[in-house]
Amino acid sequence: MTFTPPAPPAFSESTPAQKAAKIITDALAPANLVIALLLLVGWHSTRSWAGLGWGLLAALFCGVVPIGIVLLGVKRGELTDKHIRVRRQRVVPMTLSLISVAAGITLLHVLNAPADVSALVVAMLVGLVSSLLVTIGWQISIHNSVAGGTVMILLLAFGPRMLPAALAAAAIGWSRIILKAHTNAQILAGTALGGTAALTFALLR
Repeated sequence: MTFTPPAPPAFSESTPAQKAAKIITDALAPANLVIALLLLVGWHSTRSWAGLGWGLLAALFCGVVPIGIVLLGVKRGELTDKHIRVRRQRVVPMTLSLISVAAGITLLHVLNAPADVSALVVAMLVGLVSSLLVTIGWQISIHNSVAGGTVMILLLAFGPRMLPAALAAAAIGWSRIILKAHTNAQILAGTALGGTAALTFALLR
């Protein structure tokens, strides 16, 4: 049976739980997590403003351009919303995002970016490819795929002090369930799939 998430209610018509879920879903959207993670790892890679600059450059290709693609699709009426709740609509923007991330990898390599930043961008490419392959046949949670990968990579880069970040991933899963955007299985599978990005980061850094 094909899973078709319903259109979420307007914010003004939402219950308190739905309003909280909408805020979490928007604030901790994949592009936002990607940008924040790149800035953190970029800074950590050199412990200087130069590292933050590398993170910003990577974030342009991995976060800013992809969300721009999605927002353009929404504006042109090709996508239902910025979270792309209809699975078949995800393939084109995800493919275009892959091209953007690949371009970022190439530029970072040419410019000799810090190892952790380059490894993270390659990890994001692997995570995106994995999510796309699953999305072709099943509505996995991209929110939780990115959240799961983000938490695992934070633990690899910064150690156990980042364990509280797991609460954010859990909150994202809760928000997607409350908004009926995904089933429990889709949330759990998405979170687990984030491990592909984390494993890639661990191997390349």
